[in-house]
Amino acid sequence: MIDILSYDFMRNALMAGLLASVACGIIGTLVVVNRVVFVAGGISHAAYGGVGLAFFLGLPVLPVTVAFSLGVAALMAKVTFGRRERADTVVGVLWAAGMAFGIILMDLTHGYNVDLMSFLFGSILSVPQSDLWLMAGLDALLAVVVAFGYRGFLAMSFDPEFAGLRGVPVKLLHLAMLCMIAVSIVMIIRVVGLILVIALLTIPPYLAERGGRSLGGMMVTSALYSMFFCLCGLALSYAFDLTSGASIIAVATVCFFASQGFKGRRA
Repeated sequence: MIDILSYDFMRNALMAGLLASVACGIIGTLVVVNRVVFVAGGISHAAYGGVGLAFFLGLPVLPVTVAFSLGVAALMAKVTFGRRERADTVVGVLWAAGMAFGIILMDLTHGYNVDLMSFLFGSILSVPQSDLWLMAGLDALLAVVVAFGYRGFLAMSFDPEFAGLRGVPVKLLHLAMLCMIAVSIVMIIRVVGLILVIALLTIPPYLAERGGRSLGGMMVTSALYSMFFCLCGLALSYAFDLTSGASIIAVATVCFFASQGFKGRRA
């Protein structure tokens, strides 16, 4: 099995999985604790509009998709903040509209021969060296932002109303959180794709939450879980010639249900 490291594309895939796991650990924890899984799902699917826009304009996919997803995240932040009772409808509309926008732009793009499945289900084996540097930079940016606003994110995560009364800029932190979710999702698209990204953002933090004693500890544990899933999924993909993104999520899902079974037996 160690011979897989002799291939450049496998080394890049392993590194991409590890870098994506850092983002999953940090941002996935905020997604789970703040109960914005549906919003994160909406951003992930709406991001497809950015993919379509990039190909329609003939521009690099990653920067355009990041910019488009940040715009969607800002709109969702405005809609969801303080109006959670009707926000799900608008999020659902943006979810579908983003995907429809991307598909239409793809249809209007003459002569494209892009493998759409690579964006829907990931293409970690084709991550180039240049994307690894970009992913490392985005990881560093996410870590700095969360470290800088850690106390605010902690207060917002457990009681946003009380945090607002104590002067915490909850609205700004909510916007920052959704923008970081958007950046993380675009990064993870290369690993597991738009359809499966939500699983990698939620399963590791859920497992980490059970033994977590602090928000920071939960982020670290979640990142380690995510790394384990990525490494095992890649190994299975290589050994049995399976789709890498689906293999990663399959490992995570099996661990999730195994933990539920173990929890049920202890109860």
